Order: sequence, then C-alpha cells, then structure tokens
Amino acid sequence: MLPELRTAIPGPRSRALAARLRRSESRNVTFTSDDWPIFWERAEGVNVWDADGNRFLDFTSAFGVTGLGHTRPELRDALAGQAATLMHAMGDVHPTEVKVALCEQLSALTFERWGAGPGKTILGNSGFEAIEAALKTALLHTGKPGVLAFTGGYHGLGFGALAAAGIPYFREPFRRQLKDFATLLPYPTGLGSGLRSGDDFPRASAEELTALRTQIETVIHEQEMGAILVEPIQGRGGCVVPPREFLPLLRAICDEHGLVLIADEILTGFHRTGALFACDHSGVMPDLVCLGKALTGGFPMSACVGRADIMDAWPLSHGEALHTSTFLGNPMGCAMALAALHLHTSPTPDAVSESIRTKGAAFKRALQTIVSPRIREVRGTGLLLGVELVQPGGPNGIGAPANPSAPDGAGAIALTLLALQAGLLILPEGPHGNTLGLQPPFGIAEEEMQWTVEWLRAAL
Repeated sequence: MLPELRTAIPGPRSRALAARLRRSESRNVTFTSDDWPIFWERAEGVNVWDADGNRFLDFTSAFGVTGLGHTRPELRDALAGQAATLMHAMGDVHPTEVKVALCEQLSALTFERWGAGPGKTILGNSGFEAIEAALKTALLHTGKPGVLAFTGGYHGLGFGALAAAGIPYFREPFRRQLKDFATLLPYPTGLGSGLRSGDDFPRASAEELTALRTQIETVIHEQEMGAILVEPIQGRGGCVVPPREFLPLLRAICDEHGLVLIADEILTGFHRTGALFACDHSGVMPDLVCLGKALTGGFPMSACVGRADIMDAWPLSHGEALHTSTFLGNPMGCAMALAALHLHTSPTPDAVSESIRTKGAAFKRALQTIVSPRIREVRGTGLLLGVELVQPGGPNGIGAPANPSAPDGAGAIALTLLALQAGLLILPEGPHGNTLGLQPPFGIAEEEMQWTVEWLRAAL
C-alpha cells in the first residue's frame, strides 16, 4: 500500500516519546530532532505504521532484516509456536533439537550446496559476533594475526570487528583501545572507469587487477596475514558493487598464500542481491561466511559458517567453551531462522533469486530514468540499490553540471527528511552519507516502486 499520512510528521505521540527517550537513553544512540524520528507501532509486508497512525512505505527493510516482509505470518507463527513450549535453553551446555536442525540447514545451504562437504557453525546474537568468531577462527587455523580488509567496509561495532572497520567515523574515537591487526586497502568500485559489463557489475581492466594483486601481495609479504575479510557487495559502504573479477582474485590469492577468505554476508545474504549469497554472483566459495539480519527475519541471531576442516581448528570443548554467549542458539531464534530458510528456498533458491533479480532490475531501470545533475550514479543489484548524490557546481546548484568530487551528504540527509514527510522510509549510506539506500522487502509491488521513483524525481 502507498503511504497514508494522518498527522504531521513526526506526530504528537512520536514527539512525546522522543522527549521521554532523551531523558532515559544514553546520548549518541537514537538521533532526535524536531523532524526525526517516528516511533514504529506495527508493520506488515512493506508498510510500517507509527504511533500516530501514519502509514509509511519501507525502503529500508529495517536495516535489511525483513526481506521476507514485516510480520511475515510463517515467521510469526514459528516464534509463537516455539515460545509456547520453550523460550530459552542453555545453548552451549544443554541445547535444543531446533539448534541442531538450524546448524544442519546452514551447512546444507552453504558448503554442501557449494560442493565442499559439510560446514560447521558458530551461532551468535548480532552480526559483529559472527565477524569476531570468524576472525578468531582464522587465527586458530593459520596462526597468523593479520587481517586484510577494505575501505568502506562495515563489519559491526564490537572491538574485534571495529579493528577491521573501513569507515573511519566508527573506529577513530576508540582507536587507542584497538589492536592494530588489520590493514585496509581501497575497495574496487569501478566508478569513473567508464567500463560496464552489461550487467550490474563494473568491469575491471587487466591493469587494475594487476595493481590490486600487487597491493595485496605486498601487504602479505610485509605482515603476518592470516585472513582477508570482505563484503562481496558493500551495503553500508554505499551500495557498491565491485568488478566481477574481484572475488575470484581474492580467492586465488588466499589459495596461493594460505589465507582464510571471510565473506561478510550479514547484509547481502539470503537473496538481498538477487542471489542466495552475494558471492554466488562470482561463483566464489569463501572459507568462512558470516550471516545475520535476514537469517531470522526479526530475531537477533547471527552465524559464522565455515568449512569443516577450518572450523576444526577450534579445540574440543572440555566443559568450558572458548567462544560462547548466554543466548547462543536461542530456540525462538532458531525456530524463526528455520522458517525463514524454508521460505528462502521455496520452491527453489534459484526461483527466489530470479524473482528478486527481475524486480530489482526493473526498479533500477526506473531510477535511471531520473535526470538530475545531483545524481552521480544509480548502482546495485537485486534489491540492494543506491542513488549516489553529488553537489551541483555553480550558483545555487541550479542547472549546473554535477561535481563528482563533492559528495552531497547534506543533500542526502535533506532528502531523507523530505521522504519521511512524504511517508517514505529511506536511509543515507556510504562513508560520506551521500548515497540514498533503497532496499525494500521483496514483496514490494510495481506500483510502490514507481511511486517512489516519481517522488524522488520530483524531490530532486
């Protein structure tokens, strides 16, 4: 359904709740102002209702969690059914059968599906926990502490994950407490090359690939590198799709030098990019894959899934696990995850992928019809799309050519606020905050996508 607004945005109840929250929540968590935020009250499908009864069209999927739709009945019923019998167990001491079933299903959808035999899983609660489990696994397997990561990468905000963060804003305030085990190299964007491969992936020239290999191998020779951590497609970094040759190059380098390839699929996993996993676009199998967000469709749970021979670097437990948490393998989360995985593979994973690729391609083509000097590029694949904004040059920015060297973060924020006033939920992405992220639930209708395109065309 299209937006339906009944009061000013934010309405009186949202404003009152914001005032209460400012008094009780720490600073630097929830941003509040006269224009922000609304307070969610309920959601269904692609729509969200706020505390004042306004209906919004959601193009965030609640940080990419609700790709299957808000309050999806199958997920709601799985949660309620499990909660009726057991809400919590002792995940690493006295676990549940539903935890066993989830680990088996994750193995089947990753390493068994990729033809590598069984995979093994460490469950967690948040995406950064999966990243930190992967970093620990890589160290145990290789004995080498170094990690190569990339600019623009967002891997969560725990201290281990933060050390490999590619967005300085999140890392710099805490640098003095961080261990320097990560080296960052530029993430290949393909921007400005003028080369396109006819699909959503930019092309890389032989010279660019050679230069990137040289950079990586120089770092490997200079430091004790045990792993490469990469998002196959960057989301928080600005919806950046790298050249299709990028992941195969990393895979080859890891094989040659004995490094562990860690794919951060916390956002991109489970069809967001039009493939079950984003690494499937390049036909590359990582050694470890980190999952979260859409894994359950609404319950806090994550997973680090790895090749069995690499995961077996962890010693056998003698009664005290080296890496665990109180809520590991929570039965309600496991039940929701199993229900979500069933939906992601019905009737087949490829059929689900094809429907999202088709819908995303149509949405992207429609966005590309918007002619504005403020748009540098519309990019992305599947239903992970971004519209990058730049500052127009010239007096008042009217009728002047865009300046590609000047990211327009302020303009993206202004458009985000205007969108909220119109009943549209979007968020700015990228290190400069100048990319409008568009990642709706998969059930988004053609009419809803077209309405959004026309709103953005008028707003620009």
